[in-house]
Amino acid sequence: MAAPVRGVALVVISAFGLLAVPGGALPLGCTLFGLVLAGAAVDCWAGLTGRGAALPLVFAVLRVAAVCAAQEWTGESLNLWALNMLTTTAITLQWEWPPAVAVPVAAGLLGVELAVVGTGVAGVLVPRLVMECLLARLGFVLLRRSGRRVDELRERRSALARAEAVSLARKRQEREYLALLHDTAASTFLLVTVQGEDMDPEQVAEYARRDLAVLTGAAGGATAEDSPVELSASLRAVVTRGGLSVDIRAQDTSLVPASVALAFVRAVREALANVERHAGVDRAVLSVQGADDRVVVVVADRGAGFRPEEVARSRRGIRGSVVERMAAVGGSAAVTSRPGAGTTVRLVWPGE
Repeated sequence: MAAPVRGVALVVISAFGLLAVPGGALPLGCTLFGLVLAGAAVDCWAGLTGRGAALPLVFAVLRVAAVCAAQEWTGESLNLWALNMLTTTAITLQWEWPPAVAVPVAAGLLGVELAVVGTGVAGVLVPRLVMECLLARLGFVLLRRSGRRVDELRERRSALARAEAVSLARKRQEREYLALLHDTAASTFLLVTVQGEDMDPEQVAEYARRDLAVLTGAAGGATAEDSPVELSASLRAVVTRGGLSVDIRAQDTSLVPASVALAFVRAVREALANVERHAGVDRAVLSVQGADDRVVVVVADRGAGFRPEEVARSRRGIRGSVVERMAAVGGSAAVTSRPGAGTTVRLVWPGE
């Protein structure tokens, strides 16, 4: 933006300079002002399009040289129009060109002005122009370095954010993988180990078929896009696949994101599987309630019950397949149970 800044600044300076031109020299002043306007147009075109970098430099030299050469000078009076155009051009050249170009051009423009006004003002003009150019170059270098530093920090922060997101996604997938293994094959193997020969082979085969369907995605194991899904309908599909008699009490048709519905489905499926395998009853109650943008799903039974606080941390049924699964989508889960008093699993989204 150095060229457009120079063009606009020189138009403003020249407008004030034109007001100070004597009446007899007004045609010459208007001609010079027209040259400034043409140069400003070239500066703006080059800055906005990013092309023709040499053309603005040519016009910058022509404008300053023309204003200097066309004015009437005395050794004691320095024309402010020419002086301000010279310094503005020299400063903006420091932002636009490397020193190998900016320094000779600024020195040449200074030589043109000294040739017109004489060397009597060199003691004031030269130090001023040198100091302005040095400060302009220093400011440009510092700004560019700080900009590069900010870019590096921003890129580093973005890389860390991407790495953290990948790590969280990987951990979430690992938790879901372990939860699915517990819900399916691991639970079936444990059941066969505990009951041994007393277990009906047909029942084992049915469990195996359901496990295979889940692991291959045929029973809700596949991921879905996060579009709105009717939760009650999704949970009814889970109930129809189980071997329990489930009393469904759905009081609403809440729509939740697909990822949330999938978490509910898998958590409810694990809760019903626990009822079927450990509670010693063949009935359960599933209730779905929604109010104030919150969904509450409860799975309850009147079975044998247990003490949740005594469950070993190595067991992932409640912790991995229910609690962590709901927490991963911003929900919460609570399991209440006592020996002989049944079990209640309460799932809430958004979490409490």
